[in-house]
Amino acid sequence: MSSALTDLFPLPIVQAPMAGGVSVPRLAAAVSEAGGLGFLAAGYKTADGMYQEIKQLRGLTGRPFGVNVFLSQPETADPAAVGVYAHQLAGEAAWYETGLGDLGHGRDDGYDAKLAVLLDNPVPVVSFHFGCPSREALDALRRVGTFTLVTATTVEEARAVERAGADAVIAQGVEAGGHQGTHRDVPETDGAGIGLLSLLAQVREAVSLPVVAAGGLMRGAQIAAVLAAGASAAQLGTAFLATDESGAHPLHKRALTDPLFARTELTRAFSGRPARGLVNRFLREHGRYAPAAYPDVHHLTAPLRAAAAEAGDAQGMALWAGQGHRMARELPAGRLVEVLADELASAVAELPGFPAGGAGR
Repeated sequence: MSSALTDLFPLPIVQAPMAGGVSVPRLAAAVSEAGGLGFLAAGYKTADGMYQEIKQLRGLTGRPFGVNVFLSQPETADPAAVGVYAHQLAGEAAWYETGLGDLGHGRDDGYDAKLAVLLDNPVPVVSFHFGCPSREALDALRRVGTFTLVTATTVEEARAVERAGADAVIAQGVEAGGHQGTHRDVPETDGAGIGLLSLLAQVREAVSLPVVAAGGLMRGAQIAAVLAAGASAAQLGTAFLATDESGAHPLHKRALTDPLFARTELTRAFSGRPARGLVNRFLREHGRYAPAAYPDVHHLTAPLRAAAAEAGDAQGMALWAGQGHRMARELPAGRLVEVLADELASAVAELPGFPAGGAGR
């Protein structure tokens, strides 16, 4: 790995930040304690809520960790289209005996307030999703000693990350679970995502930044593959979703390996932005009609998703998962890091000429 990353965590394993209550402090702490890089997800939280979780995490580990922040979103949604979708979801609201969500939450996810907290109370690593921060923001974080990463899903986005002055780029392949971190939400490009290995090769040729590879990675041999392809580390989300420390709903954890949920699909059904999840009833019935309206649709469907979870109905929940979901293992998070590291070491040993430092052990 690059020296800057090596100084932060010994194993090339990053736990992806999963918003919505999955990436809780106990999960991030367990990963960091095992030698990976644990992450908190600040998305959908207030700045104070993020700060409280950082304090809690610092009480659980003295090792480096990261915090992920969502960028502010532009006013691009068509209110009429959102209204039509709300009308379509009226039957869901009646079925779950709840109302639809309030659209007046704003579009910035508290970005400025969160950035201020992270500058006043620096953390080792900050990553960004749904866009690229300004050079001023990235420079300010660097001055307080924070290492910065920004997600990119195309070569053009990776170049923008490099121009802005980030320390590293996260190359997110289309296989990844949850939201694609596209910098601009362009409906015309739905379904045109790039697979991780192709994206990684293109990004490595286009920018000189260290690259963290993300998308569908579930085994140590896959980590070895992306390291051999030039990544500095691998980011895994779905692999940690089923761990003991994950804050995911038990129904979500079980669905990962339930034969009833055989595949994943990119959908706007739950949030208005492309996100990969297990195909269930809600996704099948509403995905094709959902407008490009994030975070409006996210707020609109929030009560429906909560009511479905309360009712024990996985068919109405957002079951975010990557393409490798059937390979999920129910293990303590620290043990999973150890297993992945052992698998990585075994894979490296079988590859003559593989960089000796690539396995992290």
